[in-house]
Amino acid sequence: MTRELAARLGEDGIDVVRVVFPDLLGTDRGRDVLVEHLPAVTQRGLSFCRAVYSTTPGGQTTENGGVLDAGLPDVIVVPDLDTLLPIPWEPGVAWCIGDAVSPADERPVDESPRQVLRRALEIFETTGLSPVIGPELEYFLCEPDEDRPNGWRPYCDEPGNVYATGRRGDSDGHLLRTLRTLSSAGLQTTGGNHEYAGGQFEINLVHSPAMDAADRAFRFKTSVKELARREGRLATFMAKPFNDGGGSGFHLHLSCHEKDGRNAFQAPGTSHGLSDEARWAIGGILKHAPALAALLNPTVNSYKRFGPDSLAPWLIDWGLDNRSAMLRVPAERGETTRLELRLGDASANPYLGIAGLIAATYLGIRDRIEPPRPSAGYGYDPSKAPTLPATLPDALAYLEEDTAMVEVLGKDFVRSYVDFKWEEVARFQRFVTDWEFTEYAYHL
Repeated sequence: MTRELAARLGEDGIDVVRVVFPDLLGTDRGRDVLVEHLPAVTQRGLSFCRAVYSTTPGGQTTENGGVLDAGLPDVIVVPDLDTLLPIPWEPGVAWCIGDAVSPADERPVDESPRQVLRRALEIFETTGLSPVIGPELEYFLCEPDEDRPNGWRPYCDEPGNVYATGRRGDSDGHLLRTLRTLSSAGLQTTGGNHEYAGGQFEINLVHSPAMDAADRAFRFKTSVKELARREGRLATFMAKPFNDGGGSGFHLHLSCHEKDGRNAFQAPGTSHGLSDEARWAIGGILKHAPALAALLNPTVNSYKRFGPDSLAPWLIDWGLDNRSAMLRVPAERGETTRLELRLGDASANPYLGIAGLIAATYLGIRDRIEPPRPSAGYGYDPSKAPTLPATLPDALAYLEEDTAMVEVLGKDFVRSYVDFKWEEVARFQRFVTDWEFTEYAYHL
């Protein structure tokens, strides 16, 4: 069958298949394969050094998961041909997502984000429900600027263009061009708009089963960054790239379906129109939110997005159509009943963020956790609800201590992830920032 597929690809003008997979950061890694070699690659996979899961954004290899002590062994990435799609901006190239396995026994690799989500979904199946996810991602588009210390400035940096369309706030037509290209790439985008800050955009994706939603969110981030590079620009999903602007979120809409396809969160005639399962899901997400933050707010920079009046969550609370709450229940009911988790920022690995949400929802339903009353009004009063972790170290500590979440996500994964992130914290704490020099150098 793979030889037939390779032949069909050749007939369609495809001579290269790009096999990609996510690392712990959610960055795409991979290899381009000439299509005539696809049958052999599909059978035996592609070898990569396992240190890819221990590599920092700066290219250093850290010691987590024992990869250095083990002599930098291989992992084998096997193409998932069900995810094969053409790349419209790379003529003659298609791409697919791969799964990482151990070369010794072909067991899934614990650090593989796709495997972490798959494990969470297998455990969630015991509820008899199927989670459906609708991702919303924001990003900043930047242009080169030699006068800026970091070399970049926001594209079209005029104020007040929230929800703007057309050339106002987007003089070069970036959004329309990107929307059309992503749609032709099969990523099932629904629409987009300019966001609050200058150069900031949001594009929404169709809701779908959790793994498919994660695959598309992963490809979406890769695609937007690649399209920006082709324009000589930088698209960044960093949580808060500029001091004088807002942050970028990664909102996740969650519903759960029964086997007959009915939305299990709807319950007409009940309090707030929410079923027991919906209430328990809310309770589980609130209870495990501090641990969730380590996955959905995964960088040192993430916590600079939070705070009072930031339009990002600050408290562990929920509300009915309340955008100042961490967990919002949109006004729609019936088959569109859903929860919107607003905790995540755009730097989150889609697989790990969705896996964390699935795990917390499962634990809420399993343990029948009842939520508190919904928050009302502007939700930045810390006397009404506990605050979220204020730093990455705080969030990592909560994740390590949340034994129920660790059990669902996998102990070996959590150990590797936490070790990797503690190394990030240590590097940051050793680094002398521009703020420190500006604050101290002249007077001290």
